[in-house]
Amino acid sequence: MRVVGAGHSFVPLCQTDGVLLNLEDMEGGLEVSDDRASVWTPGGWPISKLTKALWEVGLSLDNQGDIDKQSIAGAISTGTHGTGRTLGSLSTFALGFRLVTAEGTTVECDVGKEPELFQAARVGLGMLGVMQSVKLAVAPAFRLRETLQRVRLAEVLERWDELVSTHRHVEFFVFPYANFAILKTLDLVEVGDDPVPPDPSRAVFQAACDLASLTPSWAPTLQRLLSRGAGSSSRAAPAWSVFPSERNIRFEEMEGEIPAPAGPDALREAIGAVRRRRLPIIFPFEFRTVAGDDIWLSPMNAGPCVSISFHQYAKMPWSDAFGLVESVFRAHGSRPHWAKRHTLTSDDVVRLYPMASRWGAVRRSADPTGKFMNDYLRNLFAFSLQETSQGSAAAA
Repeated sequence: MRVVGAGHSFVPLCQTDGVLLNLEDMEGGLEVSDDRASVWTPGGWPISKLTKALWEVGLSLDNQGDIDKQSIAGAISTGTHGTGRTLGSLSTFALGFRLVTAEGTTVECDVGKEPELFQAARVGLGMLGVMQSVKLAVAPAFRLRETLQRVRLAEVLERWDELVSTHRHVEFFVFPYANFAILKTLDLVEVGDDPVPPDPSRAVFQAACDLASLTPSWAPTLQRLLSRGAGSSSRAAPAWSVFPSERNIRFEEMEGEIPAPAGPDALREAIGAVRRRRLPIIFPFEFRTVAGDDIWLSPMNAGPCVSISFHQYAKMPWSDAFGLVESVFRAHGSRPHWAKRHTLTSDDVVRLYPMASRWGAVRRSADPTGKFMNDYLRNLFAFSLQETSQGSAAAA
């Protein structure tokens, strides 16, 4: 039995020949706490629905990613995040869950009630139970100003510490065959209701992707042309409408969460590797920051990270390029985003995550028969299927 959200995962987290649940239309609404610091929300709601509902009652999520189509339960269960040096993933906003267990009973868990189950479910890929509803930390409603500008990559990396200290949110996009980055910053403002402006560059980018798929050798030239055409812009609006960007061109994606100090070097080496191999990549790298956390299976639980995403147009080959870049990221201490393309094995998970054995013990206790696992998850988390001497030693 698996639960599907928006289907945004690039690995088969929800694939099953058994029962597939979708909770998007399940009845229920927001339950706002008396102190307005938290809400209970249906787990199947898309982030877009949640954030609009929060705005209507004067609240916001403290941070979001640049896609808001995912279900809130799916985003939390996979460690989905936005950008901001002091801001963690959406999983860090979770204060409690109402889970339907493998036996069909509903259990409420948080740091005081069933704390082990709560800790394991914060990033649990849906293997601890059906996340019927989620208690989330929220903030008073706020507005953001988005600023986009074209800046030399060398300058962005040289000023990176200054940029992340100065702006609430900062990220950039850089085509591997171009020397300029598109720098994006978001900062708090008091007023602003600017609509999302029409973006003719999307049609241009779609055309470039289609040309590259027909003639891959054109990709470097097309990238440089796209980079030169990037302009500056600024707008202010409610946070929920500024965080997300429209993504209407299909792509494949991998992402590494890399210890913050190693991030710039990892990006430089990945760009160099792509250039040396003349790989026909048409999408840019995306570079963000994420705060560290204490979640057992979170890629950020070893400390603050930079997140580097690597995309390829869905109609073009991606496997070799992803393998090359993944090897560069791993050399810099990377852990992959659970919902993006990666080649981790069960042994890798145990090696990379000190709390893996403890998480596995909680998963076995919550679902001894693996009702909430599919073939992909049984392979990736094979260590959690039975107690091992290695697991016993690690737990001790």
